[in-house]
Amino acid sequence: MAVIAVFNQKGGVGKTTTCLNVAASLALLGRNPLAIDLDPQAHLTLASGLKLASAAESIAAFYRDDKPLHELVRHLPSGVRLIPSHPELSKIDALYGKSTAITTRLKLGLEQRLAWEEAPVLIDCCPMLGVLSLNAVFAADRVLVPVSADFLSLQGLYRLDAALRVLEGPLQRKIERKAVLTRFDARRKLSYEIFERLKDLLGPDLCDTRISENVSLAESPAHGKDVFAYAPHSPGARDYGNLTVELLSKGFFE
Repeated sequence: MAVIAVFNQKGGVGKTTTCLNVAASLALLGRNPLAIDLDPQAHLTLASGLKLASAAESIAAFYRDDKPLHELVRHLPSGVRLIPSHPELSKIDALYGKSTAITTRLKLGLEQRLAWEEAPVLIDCCPMLGVLSLNAVFAADRVLVPVSADFLSLQGLYRLDAALRVLEGPLQRKIERKAVLTRFDARRKLSYEIFERLKDLLGPDLCDTRISENVSLAESPAHGKDVFAYAPHSPGARDYGNLTVELLSKGFFE
């Protein structure tokens, strides 16, 4: 089981879109992925077509009531299994922020019942480095970092890289990560400039696949669908399909 945290401290970079559509692409390839919505905004849950149920049926119950993760799994028409989120999850930082043991809570929860599976796990993180994101990073084998094609997103990547390097000490291992450029607009010179700067900065840790700015990617969450279900022949579906194949070919989900 490979656990992948989809994380960036900057919002609006396509984090949830990436988690949603990479999971859907993996499902189309028969990989039976599990997605965990670890963001109190519950955007992945809503984008997957699920209405917000009670907190007792969400990942909040895992932290608040010690409910096993496998009892919270929902099966989506796409073939993705999802553990949904709920706004109650926002209280976890306040409740457990001073506990040193909380950082490994999700890792242990996954190992209790789901570690035997070969299916990949993708965690959609909230855009801040707090208790929940630390849970995801400590549980993850690797981190996938969406970076939108703009100057501020590039600056945010520097800060994220520094934060991950600090966490490598307590983890006693290098945090393997790959960045993917999102919201790429071929009509803008800046998009190409950002891509070249990322290549210089990250080298092989930057995915070759770029996610183009695409109407279907923006519209599909409003319909509660991934882009493959909403517009299977769109550029967005093509790009996320290519990204998933690239990550698989490089052993990112192993």
